[in-house]
Amino acid sequence: MKNSKFLVLGVFFAIVLSKSQAISWYRFYEMFKFQSFHMYGIIGGAVVISMVFMQLFKRGIIKDIHGNNIYPKQKKKGFVRTLLGGTLFGLGWGISGACAAPIFIILGFKLIPAILILIGALIGAFIYGLLSKKLPN
Repeated sequence: MKNSKFLVLGVFFAIVLSKSQAISWYRFYEMFKFQSFHMYGIIGGAVVISMVFMQLFKRGIIKDIHGNNIYPKQKKKGFVRTLLGGTLFGLGWGISGACAAPIFIILGFKLIPAILILIGALIGAFIYGLLSKKLPN
């Protein structure tokens, strides 16, 4: 019961993603063919909200559940690894028609395709875990 607010927030997030059609393969297809602004608007909104929250974390306005300040880790800058990682993520997204968060929402709508996508995502994460020590940081 202590963390029920997070469950409620997750359900709300799932409803928003499904109602905004952010789990629709066709919307991803339109986005990758530059035929519609729909997904760019959703992603742009998420980027703006994330920027606001990061500033609130850095200024100590938002704290964790224990009242401690949240200190985001500084990321190393790197153009090549960002380009390579983004390309691989985009290819997986384009092939499967789903990114990480919608996979679990799609489970509620289309069980078998979502299970296949989830298995592929888990295999990709496992391979990354095996190779992460050998990849350039």
